[in-house]
Amino acid sequence: MKKNYSLFKSISILTMFFLIVAAQSGNASSMYDDPRFDRIPQIYLDQVAQQNDFFAPALITINDFDNFDMGTSTAEPHISQNPRNPLWNFCAYNINTAWRTLDGGMTWTGTAVPFSGTSGDPVTAYDSLGRLFYDNMKSPVTGTWTNKSTDGGVTWGTAVSANVGNDKNWIAADQTGGPYSNYIYGNMTPGNIRRSTDNGATFTTVGTFSNTLPGAMVCVGANGSVQGGSVYAVMHTGTNSAGIYTIYRSTNGGDNFTMMSSNQYSNFIGTEISGRSTVQGMRTRPYPMIAADNSYGPNRGRLYLVYASNNPAGNGGKSDIFLRYSTDFGATFSAPVVVNDDANSQNNFQFFPAIWCEKNTGKLYIKWYDSRLCPTSDSMDVYATYTTDGGQTFAPNQRVTNKTFKIKLASSGSAPAYQGDYDAITGNPVSAMVCWTDFRNSNYGSYTAYFPDFAMRVSSNNFNINGNGFAQFYTTVPAVKLYTGSVRVTLGSVSPTPATGGFTISAIGRDSITSFPDSILTRISVLPNTTQGTYSVNVIAQGPNGTPRHQRTLTVNVGPTGIIGTETPAKFELSQNFPNPFNPTTKITYSVAKQTNVRLIIYDAVGKQITEMIKNDVPQGSYSVDFNASKLGSGVYFYKLVTNEFTDTKKMMVVK
Repeated sequence: MKKNYSLFKSISILTMFFLIVAAQSGNASSMYDDPRFDRIPQIYLDQVAQQNDFFAPALITINDFDNFDMGTSTAEPHISQNPRNPLWNFCAYNINTAWRTLDGGMTWTGTAVPFSGTSGDPVTAYDSLGRLFYDNMKSPVTGTWTNKSTDGGVTWGTAVSANVGNDKNWIAADQTGGPYSNYIYGNMTPGNIRRSTDNGATFTTVGTFSNTLPGAMVCVGANGSVQGGSVYAVMHTGTNSAGIYTIYRSTNGGDNFTMMSSNQYSNFIGTEISGRSTVQGMRTRPYPMIAADNSYGPNRGRLYLVYASNNPAGNGGKSDIFLRYSTDFGATFSAPVVVNDDANSQNNFQFFPAIWCEKNTGKLYIKWYDSRLCPTSDSMDVYATYTTDGGQTFAPNQRVTNKTFKIKLASSGSAPAYQGDYDAITGNPVSAMVCWTDFRNSNYGSYTAYFPDFAMRVSSNNFNINGNGFAQFYTTVPAVKLYTGSVRVTLGSVSPTPATGGFTISAIGRDSITSFPDSILTRISVLPNTTQGTYSVNVIAQGPNGTPRHQRTLTVNVGPTGIIGTETPAKFELSQNFPNPFNPTTKITYSVAKQTNVRLIIYDAVGKQITEMIKNDVPQGSYSVDFNASKLGSGVYFYKLVTNEFTDTKKMMVVK
């Protein structure tokens, strides 16, 4: 993976911003403890500012599973996926740092989104036409700016004033084909709902409700058979330990809203420090996360609400993830269903949930932080699951992170340690992509990963191949995490680009892996006249729609002639020709364990010799020759390798 970075931020910009906010609040230290505001503790801002650069290993592979590392950030990520192309993902973190991928995570590119006085809490959304919207708070915080990109974040327009409020914003796009298709909706504390009907050019207020705690959210769902007929907004009031979630609904594209229900869920996680809920001294606020089913599946129109809570009380002070669903547009909700499946929930924390309802099938993805692998609860992993029956049952929980990470970097005085207040997940029918903040390298790291997912391995990654030869290796899927689709192997990028020639990759026999664990024999071929040199050749394994998507890099040394593998052959061998059947050419590969006289003879079906391709003394090594059958008719033929110590014959077929 490669990364290209812009200068996302500088120490001077950060300093100016926080001086402004400090002046606004009256006291730079007290603002971090004020439950009305969500600010990054200065100790962590200093740590980020002191980083020499924003580079980090781009691909973290452990036990053959991948996490994508996108460098240093300051937490609170959000991710969106283009509904027209699942390989296009956009991930934003504090402060004004964002990454885009247009190839499913093979490469991530840093993006500086043009805003005027940004201050963080980014939220993103794609509309049904693949237009990307990026919402970020203003500085000083009086609302948000929204900017639009039509090419996945490569270029941007001019930011416009969007949400109005003082904290915690959200946006959602109507991805349906209904009467309000591609309307953009925003929500922000203290409860203002904003709408754009002109593709994000302007926003107007369409509702104002009470939202005394940060965490206002909005989503778009179905209204019976009507696409885009329900716009939902949830307001967050009450206390940090007993939040009240009030649901509002519009059936006319946001022209007006009706209160559907008000629900208090007590025993929220952790203890309180200066008005903030904490886990092991780390701030973790219980935000109401909602999603609506817009599919034409059996659960169309269902509204979902997910949260973390120590419920019932006395559960060892350890929170679980709960899901409630509504089948009547938010008027009533089901009893809570526990999402996490750890054996003893009293020993473990689960918090920071996020959800995404896939619009084609109604599959609901859920992710969260989980301490089940760390009994002391000072470290976490990201876990995920999904439900296909509307939230009644869940697939077995799966670990998304491939390395456990600390949740607290250092002491921040009287204020709780900072991890941000939310993560996110987005997805398609095959797989979701999760984003989170990770402290595994003792700094704020930005990470993503697929779920469900598969592991990838290649049996060898270094080859010497002649200018018209090939080498073979096994591509293996040794394990999966709830992944049930097929895996196809293709050629990825080649660096540097050869001046002439190139490479091809093909599977021998089966072209896909369909059961797990399993492998396919893969051939990398060097085209004739390929420029000599050393190349990095990427092999991609991917699902049927391109996701999940993983790659491994081969080093290929291209020479003019000679050995086609890295290892000196220990035995004599005649390989099956490829392709087979063929028309009109095929490759025949053979190996000799020591220098010897070699004959390679072609026969027809009745044993008549057609040609003798090789009759020569050959040094130890592996070789390939091209056989041209343009002058032969269709049918079965044989090729025979004869040496002083070895003889073998194989069958091939010409089809014209």
